[in-house]
Amino acid sequence: MTDIPLDRSPAERAKTVLPATMDRAPALISGGALIVGFAAIAGLIDLRQAALFLVGGLLGAALYHGSFGFTGGWRRFVVERRGRALRAQMLMIGIAAVAMIPLLAAGSLGGKPLVGALAPVGVSVLVGAALFGLGMQLGGGCGSGTLFTVGGGSARMLVTLAFFIVGAVVGTAHLPWWLELPSLGVIDLGRELSTGNAVLATLAALGLVALATALVERRAHGDVEWEATPPRAGWAWLLKGPWPLVGAGLMLAVLNIATLLLAGHPWSVTFGFGLWGAKIAQAAGVPVETWAFWTWPGPQSALASSVLSDVTSVMNFGIILGAGLAASLAGKFAPKAKLPVGSLLAAITGGLLMGYGARLSFGCNIGALFSGIASGSLHGWLWFAAAFAGSFAGVAARPLFGLDGFSRK
Repeated sequence: MTDIPLDRSPAERAKTVLPATMDRAPALISGGALIVGFAAIAGLIDLRQAALFLVGGLLGAALYHGSFGFTGGWRRFVVERRGRALRAQMLMIGIAAVAMIPLLAAGSLGGKPLVGALAPVGVSVLVGAALFGLGMQLGGGCGSGTLFTVGGGSARMLVTLAFFIVGAVVGTAHLPWWLELPSLGVIDLGRELSTGNAVLATLAALGLVALATALVERRAHGDVEWEATPPRAGWAWLLKGPWPLVGAGLMLAVLNIATLLLAGHPWSVTFGFGLWGAKIAQAAGVPVETWAFWTWPGPQSALASSVLSDVTSVMNFGIILGAGLAASLAGKFAPKAKLPVGSLLAAITGGLLMGYGARLSFGCNIGALFSGIASGSLHGWLWFAAAFAGSFAGVAARPLFGLDGFSRK
C-alpha cells in the first residue's frame, strides 16, 4: 500500500479522473459541521475564535485541493530529483515573510499584540526536527498533511494522528530536560539585522534553496518541471480541484497572515495535539497538570480551559472539516479501512516520532518551518535542515515496512 499522494507530477495531475458528482452525505455532514461549529464557537467563545475556525476550514480546502504536503514533495525530490513542491514551499514562506516580519517588528496592530513563532536554536530543535523528518516519511504525512488527509477519509492517517497525539504528550513530559541541553537561545533576525535586512536575508535564503532544487533537477532530467494546467475548464476546478500547487501555496501564505492578524500569532498545528492528549490522559487519572510543561502559563491556561478556547485546536478542527468538505464536493471522499500490517506499524511509528519530535522542536512543518522562518526566527532554518536530513533517513527506512523507498512503485 502506498501513501496518499501529497505531491503529484504535472502529468499525473493532468490525468486525474474527476468524478462528475459530489459525495452528498459526507458533504452535508462536513458543511453542516462547519456551520454549526462556527455558530457554537461564536456563542461560547467569541466571533474572532469562530473566524479562526473558518480560516482553518479554508486551510483544509487549500491543502486538500493543492495536495500541498511537505512529506511527498520532499520524498519526490530525494527519490526523483524533482523539486517543484519544494519551490512552491519556498515561495509560500517568502510571501508570508514579506508581510509577517514587518508586522511582528511593529509589535501590535490596532492595539492587539503580535508575537512570532520564535524558539531557541539548540539541541532540542536539532534532535526533534530530525525525529520529525524521519517520522513523517513513515507516517505518510506531516502535521498539516495528517490533518487534511484524515479529513479526506484516510484510515491510515487516522492511525498516524492518534499516535501523533500520544507522542506529543510524551514530548511534553520530557521537554524541560531537553531544554537544559546546549542552546544559543532565541535568534530573531528582525532584531539582529533590522526589519528590512531580515526580509531580504530570508528571501535570499529561500531563493537559494529554490535555485538549488532547480539546478539538481536540471542536472538529473535536463529540464525543470513547471505547474500543470488544471484539467477542468473554466472555474470548476475551484470546487472540484486539483488546484495549481503554486496557487495553493499562495492561499496558504495569505491565510497564515490572516491567522497572525486574528490570533496575534502565526499558524501552528501540533500544540493542539499535545493538548488533546493531555486532556484525555488527565481524564484517565494521569496527573499531567503536575508536569513542568503544563505548569507553564500558556499550557496551564490551555489545559484548564475548553479546547474551543485554544486557537490551534479550533483551527485543526476546521482543517479536518474543510478538507472533508473539499474532498466530498470533488467526489473523492473515499474512506479505506484495510491496512497491511507493515503500513499500520509505519503509521504508528511515524506518528509517535512526529509527535515527540514536534514537541522537542517547537512545532512541525507549519509551526516551526513555515511560521518560524516567516517570523524571522533562525530556529526555523535549523528545523528545515535537520528535518530534511531525517526525512532522507525516513525514505531509506520505508522499505522495512513494505512501503516504497528510493525506488518508485
